[in-house]
Amino acid sequence: MVGWEKQVCTIKRKRNVNLEVQMSNIKIQKLTKRYGDMLALNDVSLTIESGEFLILLGPSGCGKTTLLRCIAGLETPDEGQIIIGDKVVFSSEKNIFIPPGDRNLGMVFQSYALWPHMTVRDNMKFGLDVMKMPVQQADKRLAKVLTDLGMSELRDRYPSELSGGQQQRVALGRLLAAEPAVFLMDEPLSNLDARLRMDMRVELKKFQASTGSTTVYVTHDQTEAMTMATRVVVMKNGNIQQVSPPTQLYKNPQNTFVADFIGMPRINLLSAKRPKRAGSVFTNGDIELDIGWCPDQNEIIIGARPEDLAICKATNYKSGNFAVSSVLPNGPEVIVQLIGGSTSLLARVNHDVNLQQGELMEISFDKKALNIYDAETGQLINRPES
Repeated sequence: MVGWEKQVCTIKRKRNVNLEVQMSNIKIQKLTKRYGDMLALNDVSLTIESGEFLILLGPSGCGKTTLLRCIAGLETPDEGQIIIGDKVVFSSEKNIFIPPGDRNLGMVFQSYALWPHMTVRDNMKFGLDVMKMPVQQADKRLAKVLTDLGMSELRDRYPSELSGGQQQRVALGRLLAAEPAVFLMDEPLSNLDARLRMDMRVELKKFQASTGSTTVYVTHDQTEAMTMATRVVVMKNGNIQQVSPPTQLYKNPQNTFVADFIGMPRINLLSAKRPKRAGSVFTNGDIELDIGWCPDQNEIIIGARPEDLAICKATNYKSGNFAVSSVLPNGPEVIVQLIGGSTSLLARVNHDVNLQQGELMEISFDKKALNIYDAETGQLINRPES
């Protein structure tokens, strides 16, 4: 028994437990979870503020879904503590485990977990029936949710008669009707086509803003994370790599993993050495670059977003010129791949720039936009304040 059914049965078994969450902030302290020899979460600590839309982002196997399920109570951590509002819902030290049905949480799963024999209205109302809400109050709340989601005319249909987007709205409506203090969402849009995902991102963001509920959302899709989140948590191998608002995450990734993971097209990462003992000029053998300041390290990794490269057609051949390898039109922009020696670079230019494969280009970088990383640790080197 998994998902919604497991939560419902837990609610029924524990109806006599009274856990009222006064605030909806979440504190995760030194959380560790193992599956045999695999370390899924490694001493994770994180505070999720009341009312924020926090997204857990990372590649498959990074621990994001495990962390969400630990918050929900669907997984039991091995060590650490979870506090929702002012209530400890899990503590390994104090031997506390509050079951999922008593954490005042609502969850939307990737599969939507709709009852096939129930109508749209009954699926949305199911949680209210389990809560034993008075009929008149439940009907009033349900009517509002159906209207808000644009599902009033579909209230008597069954899940098999709905599109993927409509089924997603039913799952969301079930959560909204219950009015939990915290919304948990596990890749709820992954089964939708690209256009519908875009529409649903807009709606999810609107719903979250209107309810003010704390939302924790899991995805591997960076577009979802960057367009919807108040803050993004990037994870790798059970560890948090960075927690930042989307703009800061894009402009100042704290290590080369985050830099490489965030951004489409990908960032340019160049391993370079300083040819002299001091100075701001570095080279990788194919290109020489003045980064504009002098880090202590003699070996660095230079991070440059494709839009931070400026290119122009070379008037004559000289060392350091790059040849156009590929031209990829993409609506309002063009992605250009450039090759010089063993170095490959990506540049983003306006759609009206006319380039041909094999053309030689001169390249310059926006020094202020560059991120510089320690070659040994991969960590961001802080630029001195000007």
